Amino acid sequence: MGWEGDVLLWIQDNLRNAVLDPICKFMGTIGSHGEFAIAVALLLLIIPKTRRTGCICALSLATTHVVSNMIIKKIVDRTRPYDVINGLVPLTGPLDSPSFPSGHAAATFSCLFVIVLMMPKKYGIPALLVSLFMAYSRMHVGVHYPTDVLAGMVIGIFFACLYTFIYKKKFAPNVRGTKPLKGK
Repeated sequence: MGWEGDVLLWIQDNLRNAVLDPICKFMGTIGSHGEFAIAVALLLLIIPKTRRTGCICALSLATTHVVSNMIIKKIVDRTRPYDVINGLVPLTGPLDSPSFPSGHAAATFSCLFVIVLMMPKKYGIPALLVSLFMAYSRMHVGVHYPTDVLAGMVIGIFFACLYTFIYKKKFAPNVRGTKPLKGK
């Protein structure tokens, strides 16, 4: 079982409760196919002032989906923790995809971390907090190992940083009226 099983059983025994359980289940529902991240990217695309950020979010999200869900999940093919760890009871029904990496964490970080990088802190900090809670929720409900979540976060952050860097280096200096981000 190892340390990851110990962490998941500790969460189950110490952090599950009547308040967090439904919230974590809800987070899983809104993120199960990237719906939450897609909705955020679409909202940003609709608003003229945030359209460039929305484009970067959408590109990061699409690339992250292909890499994490269509390539890495199929190669690694890791069994879900509730199928391996004795005593771990998932709060959701069985899932039909492999465990590694967490697609929820990858999708959320790939989109919302662009907001952290491109928008003022009043949007970036809540975006980061939502991303972190989405990632935690996957362990809370017992469907991902900590390393699944960490890998999803890293993949999402990588593509968010990559496309934000490319945009700032290749396009932002040439866009009329583009102002540099404060403190960056």
